[in-house]
Amino acid sequence: MANNAREIGEEIMRLPQDQLQKFREWYEVFDSEQWDEQIASDASDGKLDEIADRAMKEYTAGKSRPI
Repeated sequence: MANNAREIGEEIMRLPQDQLQKFREWYEVFDSEQWDEQIASDASDGKLDEIADRAMKEYTAGKSRPI
C-alpha cells in the first residue's frame, strides 16, 4: 500500500482507464467536500470576516457591478 504522495501517484498511473475514471470522479467529490469543510471552518473561525467586511463596504459604496 502506498504511504506517500509519490507512491500514490505511481499507483494512480498504473490504473486501467475505467478505474482511473472512477478515481477521478471519486477525487472530485472528495476534493470538493474538503474545500467546503475548509471554507466552513475558516468562516466559523472568523478568518473571512475582513474579506466580507471589505466586500460589503465596496458594495454599499456603489463600487460593485452585477454579475
